[in-house]
Amino acid sequence: MEIIIYNGALDIDVKFLDETIRHKLTYQQFRNGTIINPMYPTVCGKGFLGIGTYNIYTKERKIRKCYQHWHSMIHRCYNDNYNKKEPTYKEITVCDEWHNYQNFADWYDKNYYEVPNEKMQLDKDILYKGNKVYSPNTCVFVPQTINNLFTKRQNFRGEYPIGVTYSKRDNKFLAQITYDNKTNTIGCFYSSTDAFYSYKKVKEKHIKDVANKYKQYIPEKLYKAMINYMVEISD
Repeated sequence: MEIIIYNGALDIDVKFLDETIRHKLTYQQFRNGTIINPMYPTVCGKGFLGIGTYNIYTKERKIRKCYQHWHSMIHRCYNDNYNKKEPTYKEITVCDEWHNYQNFADWYDKNYYEVPNEKMQLDKDILYKGNKVYSPNTCVFVPQTINNLFTKRQNFRGEYPIGVTYSKRDNKFLAQITYDNKTNTIGCFYSSTDAFYSYKKVKEKHIKDVANKYKQYIPEKLYKAMINYMVEISD
């Protein structure tokens, strides 16, 4: 960077190589190298703070929840070490608009809410099944209990459809559903397809039941997506 305006040691303007300008800084900051270019992608080579009113820290110098959600989103999509542990995220991206923390923070202020006794999570594919892009139009905050309903754990499933396992002892296919941290067997079937459709019926009903339980707390668009959600054999 270079100093482009010098009004005194306590009032300088600097310009970075990408033409970004910052105003009313001190010469001591310039000498110490502590002036940050807010347009430079410091988070996984993609995310940058941007120029605006949204800060990283609260007045008590604690990291804002907003920044934690944004940083975690960028990290999941673009951190190589994370992608090695969760390879499905290699296909997931963040829209260009949200590379800028200021834009995400503005959306966050308008869309974040809380549910009693729940951890809130940012979801990208309940509203639009199969979506692979984090963006203002596709994302919604959801209670962890709801988000867990849609966790598929594809890396651990094996060769059978979702909700289906094979029992060597019975020589049959089991339809199973997990909720309240318990795995419940729905029934035994001679074909994996029959087992899946039994699971599908129970799973969709369970999602609707949870949607109605949380209806008073969650956005209408999330409620409708849950009510209309269909489990597919290709999931």
